[in-house]
Amino acid sequence: MAPTKKILIICGEPSGDLHASNLVKDIMSLDSSIRFFGMGGSLCKKAGVEIVFDPSGLALIGLVEVLKNIFTVGRAYHAILKKTDAEKPDLAILVDYPGFNLRLAAELKKRSIPVAYYISPQVWAWGRDRVNIIKRCVKRILVFFKFEEELYRTYGIDAQFVGHPLIDMVKMSVQKEAFLKKHGLSRDKPVLALLPGSRRNEVRTLLPVMAAAAAIMKKSGNDIQFAVSKHPDLDIELYRKTLQASGVDAKLIEGDTYDLVGSSDLALVASGTATLETAIIGTPLVITYKVSLGTFIAYKLVTRTQFLGIVNIIAGKEIAPEFLQYEASPDKIAAKLSELIRDKSKLNAMRDELALVKLSLGPPGASLHAAHAILSLLS
Repeated sequence: MAPTKKILIICGEPSGDLHASNLVKDIMSLDSSIRFFGMGGSLCKKAGVEIVFDPSGLALIGLVEVLKNIFTVGRAYHAILKKTDAEKPDLAILVDYPGFNLRLAAELKKRSIPVAYYISPQVWAWGRDRVNIIKRCVKRILVFFKFEEELYRTYGIDAQFVGHPLIDMVKMSVQKEAFLKKHGLSRDKPVLALLPGSRRNEVRTLLPVMAAAAAIMKKSGNDIQFAVSKHPDLDIELYRKTLQASGVDAKLIEGDTYDLVGSSDLALVASGTATLETAIIGTPLVITYKVSLGTFIAYKLVTRTQFLGIVNIIAGKEIAPEFLQYEASPDKIAAKLSELIRDKSKLNAMRDELALVKLSLGPPGASLHAAHAILSLLS
């Protein structure tokens, strides 16, 4: 009887945990004998991964935040290497999280453990020097965007475009009319969705800006309904206190984010995965983001792209207006939102552009395509 194949899998953020867990499930649907261990959250654990370290509490969104958690990150790194040396896996799957994973890839290379990278580091935005590490230490990189495959292949890296798994995942579960009725929203007034992010620091930073922009719109006579997407893992008081301070009457929606976005006329979204999810649903959006001063300075020093929002990066132009850092003022955001909500032709034009972005993400079945690619490496 052949020995059980073992795979080390590493992810460090909620979105990585989601994609990694789906990949594990698809691999196991093809070969249930494989055993997984590594770093991941509750979704990976539920999928059958033996968790060596759970990074859920780190919430690392920038340079300053990483430095604050440097000792915890170090403990995780050494725990993973210790377990790796004991288990001697046949393959490693590194999911996003490049600051941690590329360093780990170099150690895995020394141990002759082949590495597959799932969800590319954003080398096209910053850190082109990371390409050299990937070329030296990664056997194959599985990417979500076609332009990434083309970029990596110019450097002689084995890159494979598998499509984007969000195509399979991002769907409304109810009709718009049913959603509005469920949450006490009128069908006769436009709905503006506020999506302040999934991390506590993001909500603390961005929701006050979003709520203040909403308050300005309301005072200007805009007859708009506001609804805030609440992340299920965050305390509801984090949201209530901010909304009460702003004086905005907004519905708090938990667990229905896709239905909220699909039922809204416009969305104000924290830069990140949610911008792409909003694009897939087809709802016009405005993007905003703010980080600590140190992280912002570091970003400006190394960034190579004109835009932050992935929707705009894919399109190669600004489809969704961006208000970042010092531009992320309630007055400016409110003015743009008010302009868009009043102009149906601009909203429709944005919907057409978002449809093209969705089309570029490839066909359904990305996670299963990636699973087949992983098994070909394992064999």
